[in-house]
Amino acid sequence: MSESKRPGVQGTAGMPDWEKRFRAPRVSLPDWAEDAPDRSLFVSNATGTYELYAWNRATGEQRQATDRPNGTTDGVLSPDGAWIWWFDDKDGDEFGIWRRQPFGGGAAEPAVPGLDPSYPAGLALARDGRTAVVGRSTDEDGTTLHLAREGAAPVEIYRHRESAGVGDLSHDGSLIAIEHTEHGDAMHAALRVLRPDGTPVAELDDTKGGAEELGLEVLGFAPVDGDTRLLIGHQRRGRWEPLVWDVVTGEETDLGLDLPGDVSAEWYPDGSALLIAHGFEARSELFRYDLAARELTRIPTPPGTVSGATARPDGSVEYLWSSAAEPPAVRSTRGGVVLDPPGMDCPPSVPVEDAWVEGPGGRIHALIQKPAGASGPLPTVFDLHGGPTWHDSDSFAAGPAAWVDQGYAVIRVNYRGSTGYGRAWTDALKHRVGLIELEDVAAVRDWAVSSGLADPTRLILTGGSWGGYLTLLGVGTQPDAWTVGIAVVPVADYVTAYHDEMEALKAMDRTLLGGTPEEVPERFEASSPLTYVDDVKAPVYISAGVNDPRCPIRQIDNYVKRLETRAATHEVYRYDAGHGSLVVDERIKQLRLEMDFAERHLNN
Repeated sequence: MSESKRPGVQGTAGMPDWEKRFRAPRVSLPDWAEDAPDRSLFVSNATGTYELYAWNRATGEQRQATDRPNGTTDGVLSPDGAWIWWFDDKDGDEFGIWRRQPFGGGAAEPAVPGLDPSYPAGLALARDGRTAVVGRSTDEDGTTLHLAREGAAPVEIYRHRESAGVGDLSHDGSLIAIEHTEHGDAMHAALRVLRPDGTPVAELDDTKGGAEELGLEVLGFAPVDGDTRLLIGHQRRGRWEPLVWDVVTGEETDLGLDLPGDVSAEWYPDGSALLIAHGFEARSELFRYDLAARELTRIPTPPGTVSGATARPDGSVEYLWSSAAEPPAVRSTRGGVVLDPPGMDCPPSVPVEDAWVEGPGGRIHALIQKPAGASGPLPTVFDLHGGPTWHDSDSFAAGPAAWVDQGYAVIRVNYRGSTGYGRAWTDALKHRVGLIELEDVAAVRDWAVSSGLADPTRLILTGGSWGGYLTLLGVGTQPDAWTVGIAVVPVADYVTAYHDEMEALKAMDRTLLGGTPEEVPERFEASSPLTYVDDVKAPVYISAGVNDPRCPIRQIDNYVKRLETRAATHEVYRYDAGHGSLVVDERIKQLRLEMDFAERHLNN
């Protein structure tokens, strides 16, 4: 086996497969410049840290564009291909400014002088290369949107205490689409279209007038000068679907797609068709929808998950694909792999199996991986996804694959609150936050034990972000169900987390729980892991980023102090980053610590 030539990696001899999966070179789906399609931007871990790379397709040249100790993943290529914009925060705290640098290389500069640091709330760049719409969020101001023109001071065109964001800028720069939650429901946005001076043009709000609030999302303006069609997503039939809204005439064109799952879309470059992404039961597929003929044509992709796709000017489609068994690759409908970075190969894992379990709120979908040829009962890891509005899918994940390599079964649960199973399933977690999700996890746990798959004396509950929150809540509310708890960047003390977190997440918590901690204290108490910390029996491992704005460190420290007071078995690992790390060595270190903790305490 050949050794890797990437910096920081000495060789692969003796390296376990799970570590190779983290170190193997990865790339994101390349973004490309609308008016210079040979210029692309992608993210890669080629140096051992995830950074932005410029790619000139005409020459084949690839250049590392950013180089920061904690990595960079938030970047945008200007439509003319001249500039790379990237968000510069401090050590992963997500609070900073946009910078830009020439595509061909050169020093980075503040992209919008005059705008103070903030949390980002969307960005749209105009084709003229001189104009941008910049969204900002701060605890003091809420959300503000600014029109920035090169050589002039930025002009505020929108302000509101509730969360909002930049959706898109029309092809000719005359219209700005935004998503907002002025009605106070952070889970269901309304849409507004503005002129560059902030004058309203159109409004679409599905949260009003019905028995249930429905969400809308901006998918993009038609890529044609003078075209006032805006592609949006809606939930009017109980799931996400696209429609075309002419923001000037008000006409809405419903596509009427007869697909059972959530559907998203983007424009083909000439505006004549849509690239349809359909997700259903943890898998996804692609279609082309001809707007004039109203015809839907399947685009062949392998079974698994398409994590992103884009239509190129030549009519081809590039997409990022993987399955639980097969590592990710950027492919093209022209055939072959679009980007194949040098370095060690990523070892495959095992396929995922589906289980449908009856739960208190309906059928629960669980995804299961186990060592090839293994029979139960097995030590089992319940790996809970974050979000909560997210879902696990049949896609490649190095973490679960690592546990399988060590002889564990891994079960991932798309509990109520997960996306991809209809609006009612996603919206079900309101008010009894955390407790509802854990009812579903408990149902799958009981099934896994009764079926003979899982050893009830060796059950690990783990997850990151919201999954870390559910882990701590689970070991407290279900103390006899779990052998070990491993919580990664969790919410541990919900009240303190609310007061310390970024403003957009405060809005989400108010939506989920129905108010602030002062307005609904009983709900925050019922949903906080801190409430149940004295009931915890399982050894607990916690890892946390000291600069995390989403699950801040103070509330984790509060929880840990309570464990210390009880002399409860626990370990805490704090690292100098935010909501997770973009450094490969750090990710490997964290997983090694987690697996070591589990091994020691499962065998006691």
